[in-house]
Amino acid sequence: MALVEWLMDSDPALRWQVMGDLTDSHEALVAAERARVATQGWGAQLLALQGDDGYWDGGTYRPGWADEEKPFFDAWTGTHFSLQLLRDFGLDPASPEAVRATSLVRDNVRWGFDQPYFDGETEPCINGMVLAVAAYFGQQTDRVIDTLLDGQLADGGWNCHVEIGSTVSSFHSTICVVEGLLAAEASGYRTSEVVEARAAAEEYLLQRRLFLTRTSGEVIDPRFTMISYPVRWYYDVLRGLDHFRVANRFDERMAEAVDLLASKKDDDGRWALENRHQGATHFSIDGREGAPSRWNTLRAMRVLDWAGAQ
Repeated sequence: MALVEWLMDSDPALRWQVMGDLTDSHEALVAAERARVATQGWGAQLLALQGDDGYWDGGTYRPGWADEEKPFFDAWTGTHFSLQLLRDFGLDPASPEAVRATSLVRDNVRWGFDQPYFDGETEPCINGMVLAVAAYFGQQTDRVIDTLLDGQLADGGWNCHVEIGSTVSSFHSTICVVEGLLAAEASGYRTSEVVEARAAAEEYLLQRRLFLTRTSGEVIDPRFTMISYPVRWYYDVLRGLDHFRVANRFDERMAEAVDLLASKKDDDGRWALENRHQGATHFSIDGREGAPSRWNTLRAMRVLDWAGAQ
């Protein structure tokens, strides 16, 4: 109980998910807590930071003040990642606050080449996140889906560096896309093309047991073993496992990833924030790097409960 109480000592965005997934709280109480995301705490703070022009911090992918000549992020405060957070928080898409915010984005926010935000742009990692947000908030998704399906590689995944010659898929790009395709299916966009594309991409991840090379079985990237939140566009084993939990697709090839995640639990039953993706944020929604993380603990517990039930 102490662990649940620790998780509940937080924000409505996290609290309603703890109530719904880890306790036997009545549905009406969970719904009431979820409704507070729009008016209290992190959700309300984030909504209040949106400009009347629909943008967060004056930019679409990066904030308006970011130095576009720099190869890495100055901040995560632009519109794109702000919408990703609102989806993570579970802001009710039907709430007046969500309808207003997404309508402003739909009507005003553009990519650099004047393409509407919800139509997506060129990179699949970005488009996967756009699709997840659009599907969740009930926005048109056809165009971004078509772009993604056209860009799927022969090995089943995607890579944002195709334009500079990459022919092998990237875990980072692929996880963003499969999450988006699954969200589209959940919203009712369940065509055979979407289902087959997602299955092929999931197979790409499973063939590599979610973090290992196919040939030698070595760890592909040490960062894949370090769990983070917010995930932004980065892959790690918890994000990979969480996708399969939401998809309810268990496969024995994820056993090593499950064991790795379970091994990270501390003596108090908590999981740490192992990797904070550097860049300025609107405000803090978790502890410092290396400290116990409520978000990662909730996410890990959901995954392990689901995997154990399989």
